[in-house]
Amino acid sequence: MAGTIGKTQAEEMHIWTPEEFAQFAPAIRNKPCSWVAFHLLFWTGIRSGELLALTREDFDFEAKTLSITKNYARQNQKDLILSPKTPKSKRMVTLPDFLVDMVREYADEHPEGRLFPQTKHYLYHEMQRGCKNSGVQRIRIHDLRHSHASFLIEKGFSPLLIAERLGHENIQTTLQIYSHLYPNKQSEVACKIQDFYQAFSR
Repeated sequence: MAGTIGKTQAEEMHIWTPEEFAQFAPAIRNKPCSWVAFHLLFWTGIRSGELLALTREDFDFEAKTLSITKNYARQNQKDLILSPKTPKSKRMVTLPDFLVDMVREYADEHPEGRLFPQTKHYLYHEMQRGCKNSGVQRIRIHDLRHSHASFLIEKGFSPLLIAERLGHENIQTTLQIYSHLYPNKQSEVACKIQDFYQAFSR
C-alpha cells in the first residue's frame, strides 16, 4: 500500500524551481501576510496547517529556528489548533538569514495570536491570484512542500536530513515520495570503481 501511495503522489506532484518562485512572489507582495507565508512554505517545506498555526513564540530569531509543535484545521466553521500530523512532525527547522529578517519584521506587527489568522481557502486564492498575475504554472499549496524537497535533493542533501526537515515519520517515506527525483548514480558508482581498480592495478 505504501508503495502505491508513493507512486500516486509522484504522479500528481508538480514543483516550482527557485526561479519560478522568484517570478511568482512579487505578484503577491502587496499583501504582507501572503508574502511572508509563501516564503515560509517554499523555503522551509512546512505543511500549510503547520504554517497557519504559527505564533511569534514558535520562532527563535537569535537561534534562527522555527519550532513546529501544532497544526491548524477548520471544522464546522471553527478554528482548531491540533497536535501535529505525526509524532515526527514535531521538529525544529533552521532558517536562512533572509527569512529570519522577513518573519521578524512581520511578527513585530502581529505580536499576539496566530501570525497568519487566515484559512487554507485564503492560501488557495492567493496562489491562484499570484499565478494569474505572474504567469507561473499553477501548482497546489502542498506542492510548495515538494518544491522545497526537490531543491534540497538537487543541492545534494541526504534523504535523512530531508526527512528530518520535512517531519516525515521515517526515511522510507521520503524515499517513496521523492525517489523519482534522485538521479541515477549507478554509472557514477561504476566509474569510481573503475578509477580505483586502475589505480590499484598499477
